[in-house]
Amino acid sequence: MLGGPDILAYLVLALGAAMAVGSVLALVRPPEARQDGDLDQAPVARSLVFAAVGLMASIWALASLVS
Repeated sequence: MLGGPDILAYLVLALGAAMAVGSVLALVRPPEARQDGDLDQAPVARSLVFAAVGLMASIWALASLVS
């Protein structure tokens, strides 16, 4: 079987970590080249909520893989 029995935990870990890191980086380092209709900076509250959800998913996945 591709990925074995822990494939779901690995996918949650990858997606959660990407969500957390991407949200934090959107706040810390916004893109330099903007297109028409882009915001000046990322919405802070939404980005922090997304980062928190991604961090919780990553921690949960790591705990599932370790135990």
